[in-house]
Amino acid sequence: MAPINQTEVSEFFLLKLTDDPTLQPVLFSLFLSIYLVTILGNLLILLAVSSDSHLHTPMFFFLSNLAFTDIWMSTTTIPKMLVCIQTQNQSITYTGCLTQLYFVLFFAALENFLLTVMAYDRYVAICHPLRYMVIMNPQLCALLSLVSLFLSCVIALLHCLMVLRLSFCTDLEIPLFFCDLAQIVNIACSDTLINNIVINVAASLFGGVCVCGIIVSYTQIVFSVLKIPSAGGKYKAFSTCGSHLTVVSLFYGSGFGGSAVSDSPRTIAVASMMYVMVPQMVNPFMYSLKNRNMMKALRKLVQRKIYLQ
Repeated sequence: MAPINQTEVSEFFLLKLTDDPTLQPVLFSLFLSIYLVTILGNLLILLAVSSDSHLHTPMFFFLSNLAFTDIWMSTTTIPKMLVCIQTQNQSITYTGCLTQLYFVLFFAALENFLLTVMAYDRYVAICHPLRYMVIMNPQLCALLSLVSLFLSCVIALLHCLMVLRLSFCTDLEIPLFFCDLAQIVNIACSDTLINNIVINVAASLFGGVCVCGIIVSYTQIVFSVLKIPSAGGKYKAFSTCGSHLTVVSLFYGSGFGGSAVSDSPRTIAVASMMYVMVPQMVNPFMYSLKNRNMMKALRKLVQRKIYLQ
């Protein structure tokens, strides 16, 4: 079958989550609830950090960036899925698919870089506490954020430009509820060797560097904490890393778990949901429930709203 050039492709078709009409309202309500909880939780983080001067520190600056990223990561994927469930129309335009692909890649890469920067922030706070505010000065924090944004933009743009060179046959079904890079490359009719090389090199280079950076940071943290003589001091030091470690485990665990699942489209779809929905929804709770300063700021924020009413 002759391939169709990519300029002639008008739309792709996303995976239909269920054919059972009785389950469709349940799935719609479930994913809408997940989306609303994600947006509300991360907005509360942003409002709490911006309204409380005690939280104007490097740690909470990066946390605000992470919350902003989680909001847009969820917005990139979940609303389109809700529309598909409601209308029973799984189509997405070629332009819309590439646009969604760009933002999925951009925000996934940005979250990856932010988690690495936050690991470095925890390393400086625990291993060099007296020089923490000197090292993690506002200029460095802004620079790290801008570099993360720039690299994320480059990675997403590179992969999208590589997709533009592909041509597609009549099979335009993407076995996920959003436009995923690997799945788009898999359904292409043209040679995808260069695309696969770029995907693997970028994942190994940027993903590998970030994972190694987190591992090295926490290795140094563990060595420093073990030197603390009191058990209370060790617990206090480790407690400052608990939220970040939980978020890192959830983010990379769901990502690696999704890449190790079977070839079943339904199983892959469920794993992809874990990757693009669950970490973004859970992150605010991890940081708010496990951080005393954040809980105080949230209580002040709620009390202020009640008082104004």
